[in-house]
Amino acid sequence: MVLFVLSVFCVLIGRLAQLQILESEEHDAESRHNIIRQITLATSRGVIRDAHGKVLAANRPSYNVYVVPGIIDMKTTWPRVVALMGLDETERKALEQRITDLKANETKKMQQTLLKVDVSRDVVAKLKTHEVRGPRPAGEAELGLVGVEVAPAPVRYYPYGELGAHLFGYMREVDADTLLRMQGRGYRSGDRIGAIGVERRWESYLRGQRGWRKTVRGLRSPGRQQREQMEARYLDEPRRLDPVPGRDISLTLDVELLKATEKAMRGQLAGAVVVVDVRTGRLLTAYSKPSFDPNVASGGSGTKAVREAFRRLFSDPLKPTLDKTISAAYPPGSTYKPFSALAALADRLVNPSAQVHCRGGYWYGKRYFRCTGVHGHVNLHEAIVVSCNTYFYALGEALQNAPGKAGIDRLAKVGLDFGLGAKTGIGVNPEARGRMPTRSWYTRRYKGAFRGGFTLLASIGQGASTVTVLQLALSYAALANGGTLYQPQVVRSIETSDGTIVQEFPPRVRRMVPVDQGHLGRIQRALTGVVNEREGTAYKERLADVDMAGKTGTAQVSHVTPRGVDPDKVWYFNRDHAWFAGYAPSGAPEIAIVVLIEHGGGGGKNAVPVGMRVVEQWQQLKAKRMLARAAATEDEEGNAL
Repeated sequence: MVLFVLSVFCVLIGRLAQLQILESEEHDAESRHNIIRQITLATSRGVIRDAHGKVLAANRPSYNVYVVPGIIDMKTTWPRVVALMGLDETERKALEQRITDLKANETKKMQQTLLKVDVSRDVVAKLKTHEVRGPRPAGEAELGLVGVEVAPAPVRYYPYGELGAHLFGYMREVDADTLLRMQGRGYRSGDRIGAIGVERRWESYLRGQRGWRKTVRGLRSPGRQQREQMEARYLDEPRRLDPVPGRDISLTLDVELLKATEKAMRGQLAGAVVVVDVRTGRLLTAYSKPSFDPNVASGGSGTKAVREAFRRLFSDPLKPTLDKTISAAYPPGSTYKPFSALAALADRLVNPSAQVHCRGGYWYGKRYFRCTGVHGHVNLHEAIVVSCNTYFYALGEALQNAPGKAGIDRLAKVGLDFGLGAKTGIGVNPEARGRMPTRSWYTRRYKGAFRGGFTLLASIGQGASTVTVLQLALSYAALANGGTLYQPQVVRSIETSDGTIVQEFPPRVRRMVPVDQGHLGRIQRALTGVVNEREGTAYKERLADVDMAGKTGTAQVSHVTPRGVDPDKVWYFNRDHAWFAGYAPSGAPEIAIVVLIEHGGGGGKNAVPVGMRVVEQWQQLKAKRMLARAAATEDEEGNAL
């Protein structure tokens, strides 16, 4: 028995030694953790601005109302809450039923429950006036709104609403999958993360980092000196980590030009407009219609409003959630003819002065390819000006029959050289690749049966050829600047909250397109003629004070009506797409613009007016800003004197 008792004491002594000596640091840390509370310090998300400093996305204070179902008195407190918040009868009944159900749930009745999000400042003032703040004298507690709390929460705010929503993006709540995938990056349940656009692509810069500070739990020391002694005894260093605010981002876009684009697109159901700087590749405007309200999509009006909004958006046949500037590809139509001409000129397959007789179409084998009209005898310049398909059918046949060359492959190569049919790498949204079809692509698609007519269709931008609006804008910028294809740029710089530039992004060249400058000059003169010559397809819609060069396009779509669908209900979706691609000023280009009107009909009639009005506004904004800079310079010189 003595040996047994000694053995037990040895075991106890060994265990004490293990706890107090070997594991002392671990248990000391655990005990400190039990009495030390780490309070999270919120950070602020960075602001997004346009190229001229106007705020496109910021943070505004929002106030949410919470209740604790197990505490709130439904007979006395709840009627006062209803009156103070101004709830209607339907909303009152729904919330009352929800609170009653939670009261019956033993696990949830003492949890703080969100009652309403983003209430007005008047409601906040009323609720705060009656809020319970700690113990009150006897007889006063019942006057306060026991179990009700108003808590502030930052909400992402987009002052321009639907304008530019696809590019700027919106916020969404972090889901379980995202939390698991981004474990260790500081995200928590209830946080919001960029969903699309710049908000998503530059999330790591915009979000910032939370801070924290340590306090001793239950510390009620009356004196400051005693409090400091207690904190010095229990709190380790560091005691505080200040939050790091998110970086601000300055874009290359001009929101005033974006507003002018929206105005010019009024009356059109769907489409896209892209304006780029031909000297840098920077986006000045990227407009997609129809759009959506990112303030609602970001959850500022509550989860119910978000679900209802997306239900409507996804059921809309015009696809308002689709970024039509980047994520959708369309047949380019006649806007591709300048590149077909460059391919034929480079291979010396056409004489620019030689004429082709257009009788309204072109026979190739047993198939008749129709033209847009009867143009008579036209050379290369005139064919581009009047958009004669017959001339380019003959050009396509010449490419097809050229010895030792696959004509359609040659067309595809020139298109790819100018950035068509390949992703631009802009990165802000899922990007459509587009397609420059080759002989091998058609062979795979049609099981070895390649037809020469495919080359004829490709020469006028039809058939299987597709491009995005952004690709076409960058390719026309390369036509305008002499063959430099730029990487598209949407972010100009990253800055701190005080405006200090942390990182600046200079223009990047993707490639120098191998193109003969004499041939390119010939194409540029023809594009100028499209707008300024009386026979040009854009001449009737030109503006006298707008100096432009460009090309119209009317791209056919598949006129197939699904079985069982009334043709009268889908007539709109069987209309052709309307295009206009160009640059301005024609003599010394600064910007390139592409306008797409989805199912808009003829490009000359419908797309050209939009492009003209946008460029006109660009000219006016440019002149206004030059005058403002000149006035500012004069003021600085006057102050210096």
